[in-house]
Amino acid sequence: MTKAKNPLTILLASPRGFCAGVERAIQIVERAIACYGRPVYVRHEIVHNRSVVEALEAKGAIFVEELNEVPDDRPVVFSAHGVPKKVPAEAARRRLLYLDATCPLVSKVHREAERHAELGRTVILIGHEGHPEVVGTMGQLPPKAVILVEDIEQAEAVIVPDPLRLAYATQTTLSIDDTIGIVAVLRRRFPAIHGPKKEDICYATTNRQEAVKAIAGRCDALVVIGAPNSSNSLRLVEVAANCGCTKSRLVQRAAEMDWEWLGDSKRLGITAGASAPEHLVEELVGLCRRRYDITIEEVRTTEEHVVFKLPRELVD
Repeated sequence: MTKAKNPLTILLASPRGFCAGVERAIQIVERAIACYGRPVYVRHEIVHNRSVVEALEAKGAIFVEELNEVPDDRPVVFSAHGVPKKVPAEAARRRLLYLDATCPLVSKVHREAERHAELGRTVILIGHEGHPEVVGTMGQLPPKAVILVEDIEQAEAVIVPDPLRLAYATQTTLSIDDTIGIVAVLRRRFPAIHGPKKEDICYATTNRQEAVKAIAGRCDALVVIGAPNSSNSLRLVEVAANCGCTKSRLVQRAAEMDWEWLGDSKRLGITAGASAPEHLVEELVGLCRRRYDITIEEVRTTEEHVVFKLPRELVD
């Protein structure tokens, strides 16, 4: 007699997975291959997800870390995270055909930071040191015009040249709650500080964190599908733990799932970072179905209808 499967309720957070910026970046690489043939070079991972990168490699993309790895006669795409100004400048000097897949919401932060610098303000950038988006944003300004602050402790200690000529900007994929705390410290210490008219944290980061908050308190365990170098995915794990589900972890794909860790959990939450494709979610749900008698409940907190235009060269 076949042993009965234990019941497992899966709470699917929604929205989850790809955001408009990620979809646009992937389309740019795919269309570039269609327009210009193989190979098309991509500086840095187009988005932080190995599944996406490997799929694009199979289609003819070659991923490199620096421009000096790109031949003079092939196109190059800049990743969704954005790049320092010196990168397109070097591409132009070499007369490379380049396409910029920077997320428009990251480009917005770049423009705001430049505007503040032009007005003589020092920019405090709230973000994680070494993250490609932070490297790209800091690379829009002269070194002395921007100061990186990573947490509340640094916000309390940061020294600025002139408190009356100051602004702040943020990495788009941070924890909403953590960023609010950092901004509160900066506003208390520097009342004249200028901020964005609309917060820099992107709609997709906000929506995915709110969806996790909606299910975390109802889950025995929660899995975020995403890459270990994906900032927005790591923040989802933190949000889940802070909102009632301390048994939360990051998994790149279903094959990495630790079933012993799941133990006798009866309610499993699943979400995916903004650079993780939906088929990875389906893959994990499929493995759960083989092991458990599952019931699926999708918990949707908002609808997303954001679409970003492709570069004109690829549309024409």
